[in-house]
Amino acid sequence: MASADGYAEWERDDSRTKILRFVALLGVLVVTIASWRALEVRYEYVATAPENIWNLLERMVPPDTAYANEIVTPMLHTVNIAVVGTLAAIVLALPVAYIGARNTTPNRVTYALGKVIIASSRSVHSIIWALLFVIMFGPNVLAGILAITFRSIGFVAKLLAEEIEEIDERAVEAVTATGGSGIDVLVYGVVPQIKAPFVGLAMYRWDINVREATIIGLVGAGGIGAELNNRINAFDWQAVLTILIAILAVVIVSELVSAYARRTVR
Repeated sequence: MASADGYAEWERDDSRTKILRFVALLGVLVVTIASWRALEVRYEYVATAPENIWNLLERMVPPDTAYANEIVTPMLHTVNIAVVGTLAAIVLALPVAYIGARNTTPNRVTYALGKVIIASSRSVHSIIWALLFVIMFGPNVLAGILAITFRSIGFVAKLLAEEIEEIDERAVEAVTATGGSGIDVLVYGVVPQIKAPFVGLAMYRWDINVREATIIGLVGAGGIGAELNNRINAFDWQAVLTILIAILAVVIVSELVSAYARRTVR
């Protein structure tokens, strides 16, 4: 396309690309509208929502400060569930990531197995895992730990496998050329290149698991979520606000710790 001074103007995309982009955006808009209409949202409740919210806030404020001492133990259980579940997931995710990466997996069968494990773990939400383990082991913290673990394996293994696939193959070739075994290649050629991303990934997943550990208690998997569910069922709204404030404080601390750890590793 020529400008007023006779020089050609550079355009990032040609006409065909612009048309395809417009059609794609239009398609997304149509699908979104169709999905919204299919949900059959009942708008009559929207008019009363502000009144209901204000009524709930009046019952929640001020928080029950005397109740704060009673939630210390459940909150510690929640943090411990996140810590133990994350550590167990990392240990189990390491071999899955190894066989799930194209450049380290022994063969196609193990590669497919790794991808199946990753997809199976990630496709089931932590709440569903918690429900399953509560049925198997009863309503206790063990169900919560296992739910966090099995949910996190796929997340950690997928991202770690992608990091392994992005390593510099020259380091691997150098170890191999010096007669290094498969273990030597892994220890000296692969691990040093993924150490920093691995630590950041582990802290990031722990940060996520702290939040998820507060939720799975709602289905009986232990921790502060179980106590929150009990207070809601008892309509003890001031205690509910106390629990929510405690959860917010723990999540903020976990965010700060996670961010600091990632900056330190870099």
